[in-house]
Amino acid sequence: MRILAAGGAGFIGGHLVRRLLEQGHDVVVVDNLSTGRPETVQGLRHHPGFSFIEQDVARTPDVPCDAIIHLASPASPVHYSRIPMATMSANAFGAWRLLEIAKGQGARLLFVSTSEIYGDPLVHPQPEEYWGNVDPVGPRACYDESKRFGEALVMAARGELGIQANIVRLFNIYGPGMALDDGRVVPEMIASALRGEAVLIHGDGLQTRSFCYVDDLVDAMVRVLEDAEIDGQILNIGNPEEVTILSLASRIVGMVGAGPIVHVPGRPGDPGRRMPVITRFTGRYGWTPSTALDEGLRATISDLSARLGIAMPRRA
Repeated sequence: MRILAAGGAGFIGGHLVRRLLEQGHDVVVVDNLSTGRPETVQGLRHHPGFSFIEQDVARTPDVPCDAIIHLASPASPVHYSRIPMATMSANAFGAWRLLEIAKGQGARLLFVSTSEIYGDPLVHPQPEEYWGNVDPVGPRACYDESKRFGEALVMAARGELGIQANIVRLFNIYGPGMALDDGRVVPEMIASALRGEAVLIHGDGLQTRSFCYVDDLVDAMVRVLEDAEIDGQILNIGNPEEVTILSLASRIVGMVGAGPIVHVPGRPGDPGRRMPVITRFTGRYGWTPSTALDEGLRATISDLSARLGIAMPRRA
């Protein structure tokens, strides 16, 4: 296939684009590099199946393609709080533009959504049928609500325009290549520990997340992209293993062998619990994540250690 990957220079996008090229697909990446990094795709520029367009997703040019994936949005609180309107534009106007291209090209579209659409959930774990508990004007609203709007838009366009389209909701993806400056918990804790600084826990640390290693995610997303029959589905993708933030910090400090754990005030709007129900995805594709958290953390520590120029931790 020829696949248009909006946001393909981001953390997840870079891993996905490489896998798609390895499997023989051609990939056109559209990214304005507001949070994506040129080095993510730098090594791909000489690949015969790869091309790159530096452009805002809302202004994506018409590109001949068979499938489209919409990954183009800031995805961390540090980034989307810095550019909230651009974040909302990417998920609203960007989705609108990609749907126009899908209609014109007869391409199917995959909208990459987030566990954040569930907000601070009152149902645990979270199945796709749950509508969520989201503050529409809170500190995360620019991201949460624009993703929710993007989902509604995709489903409306599917019905009105006859577009083959699906939605995946991702739960806390981590792994090598994560940005060091975006405030996400895994790279933030690892970088602090590697530097010998305090590993900060916001609040009591009993809030939970479910961490899915990026290679497992890519395995799952490729299945959806290559599935010519799927249409109108909403699918959670993540690791149904619940981990407290305090436990995560303890694991990282234990692997690195440095860095005290320090509690600081909690972040406004921080969800208390987060874990996906993935039976819908598993039932269709037979997929479950296979990378244990400790294994994934070691690979991520090794990557961040090299990028920071800090000697490999003695116990990783």
